[in-house]
Amino acid sequence: MLPENCTVQPQIRTSVIKPYCLSHGTLEVFSLKQSRKFYEEFLGLEVVRHGKPAMVIRLGMRFHVVCVEVGDQIHPVSLLNHWGVDVSTRAEVDQAHQKAIEFKEKFNIRQVLNPQEMHGVYSFYLEDLDHNWWEIQHYQNGFQHDDFFDFGDRFSSDEEGDASNLDELKVKN
Repeated sequence: MLPENCTVQPQIRTSVIKPYCLSHGTLEVFSLKQSRKFYEEFLGLEVVRHGKPAMVIRLGMRFHVVCVEVGDQIHPVSLLNHWGVDVSTRAEVDQAHQKAIEFKEKFNIRQVLNPQEMHGVYSFYLEDLDHNWWEIQHYQNGFQHDDFFDFGDRFSSDEEGDASNLDELKVKN
């Protein structure tokens, strides 16, 4: 389950920088107003408009995403550059998928892919109006974050990746 205050003490490192947390990320949005509606009413995220061109979103952790309105200067991203949202059950994934299709027009959702078992979770992806991708997932063993780090490296850092087997690269924006 989640650690108290959703924090994990960093291990002792020999790195140049010794940060205590990964605090935020950034994504582009076409319209703060339209995106806020999607984030709050569809994804259930907390949203705060902290600047004229920007707002922040978060959910349950001490990590936030800064959303910057760029209008027509938006840069679409691939499905591999996605944000994950966890739900408690497989049924909730299926319900979210159904709602994504049902409310596709209302929330300007561009694409909704079918649910599938992949990389240890049951999930589906959707592309929002800003060309950002979201994965709605259920991880049967609880909190996937802990398992990733508790299990440790499964492959050597000397091994090359295998992009030829990534079906996600075949999905077009």
